[in-house]
Amino acid sequence: MSQTDCVLTDTHTHIYYHSGTPQLQEHIGRCLEQHVNRLFLPNVDVASIAPVMQTVHAFPNHCFPMLGLHPCSVTENYLSDLKTIEEAIQQHKIYAIGEIGIDLYWDKTTLAIQQDAFRIQIGWAKALGLPIDIHCREAFDEVFEILEELKDDKLFGIFHCFTGTLEQAQRAIDLGFKLGIGGVVTFKKAGLDAVVKEIPLEHIVLETDAPYLAPTPFRGKENESSYLRYIAEKVADLHEISIEQLAQITTKNSIDVFGI
Repeated sequence: MSQTDCVLTDTHTHIYYHSGTPQLQEHIGRCLEQHVNRLFLPNVDVASIAPVMQTVHAFPNHCFPMLGLHPCSVTENYLSDLKTIEEAIQQHKIYAIGEIGIDLYWDKTTLAIQQDAFRIQIGWAKALGLPIDIHCREAFDEVFEILEELKDDKLFGIFHCFTGTLEQAQRAIDLGFKLGIGGVVTFKKAGLDAVVKEIPLEHIVLETDAPYLAPTPFRGKENESSYLRYIAEKVADLHEISIEQLAQITTKNSIDVFGI
């Protein structure tokens, strides 16, 4: 990709984990070398609000914040945490509520309060006219149940780290969501590549979820947003188009979601 070609957008990265360190500047530098010029940062809990905003203030032309309470951070104190996050949302310009959702991989006992936190935060998004960024792990049925319950023309966003079936993909699309495709699409035995090949590109955005889920050839190592290039190349190959065309389409999709 040349300097004049369109840019890549990482719609979900925790690059702020390196906030306040020389590594952050290095990571951003490698992103720009690979034309990953737009990065959207979701916090996960109260403590991660500050590093998200510090990173955004350090790189305002490239980093854009979302705020929410990650389902794995939903504990008995979740209402207090939600109040703190809601206050932060009132103080900062953000572009989505996220990441939010349901995770039944780590702890099924918190399902009821995860559901409550999810509903509350969807309410925030609707009131503010913002998208939601959904974390869904081993919980498609539970997430879809709430989305169907709350479905209206104000509900939209991204299914972050989508790894579901073609049927689940279509269900998410029908509800008004884009699908966040990350490093798993490059894994040989994951099967996501076959699904992504069948999904029209108008419904896809790209993400890394850095520092997690590094794509091949970095699988098992720390992920970073500059590796979005490898995800983009894989998706472009699946749809038999150039990476420049894919960058243009998926960045437009991200603009449609985030409004920037």
